[in-house]
Amino acid sequence: MATKRDIKKDIRYLCEQLILDALEVSEIVAENDKSKVVEMVTEISILYNDLIGRANHPDGKDNPKLVKAHFNAISKDLLTECNKIYDKLNALIPE
Repeated sequence: MATKRDIKKDIRYLCEQLILDALEVSEIVAENDKSKVVEMVTEISILYNDLIGRANHPDGKDNPKLVKAHFNAISKDLLTECNKIYDKLNALIPE
């Protein structure tokens, strides 16, 4: 199982990469779509705060199985939310 520190590093890295990619996309999209990119950056910030908060306060600290399941759920949520946001960013890119 990954440590709490490693999971928090993964959360930070992926959210930073999402924000950087969103900023790059904002350079190539039309003016009316830039507000959508800003909304996505806000969504990423909310996701980051939520996941870090959950990582800092695991459920069932005395039961290792519950802690492992808690961190597995955080990892799963991180990946699914990142995929959703990347799909939204890809939809904004002009062809």
